Amino acid sequence: MSNSSKAAVALLVGVAIGAGLGILFAPDEGSKTRKKLKDGFDEKKDELKKKFDDLSSSLKSKLETSEADIKSAFEDVAENADEKSNEIIDSLEKKLADLKAAAAKMRS
Repeated sequence: MSNSSKAAVALLVGVAIGAGLGILFAPDEGSKTRKKLKDGFDEKKDELKKKFDDLSSSLKSKLETSEADIKSAFEDVAENADEKSNEIIDSLEKKLADLKAAAAKMRS
């Protein structure tokens, strides 16, 4: 379980324990207590949503960076392969010219 997941679980457990204790020791009447609990729950829910959105954005950013790195590496490989194939073709053409020259010497 990741640190973010552990923190979310701990936060939810803390909210539940706090809500239970708040109900037990609440000096206010029930409707006021329920409103306070709802407000507290809504606040924690918003905090969790914000943390989730931040985590989601962070992961998305990392994935986009990784995708860009992979594309860049692929382009480098493709470019190097093109250069190497041109070098091989040039080398083969030179060897062919040398062979033709050697064959021409043998005929004369």
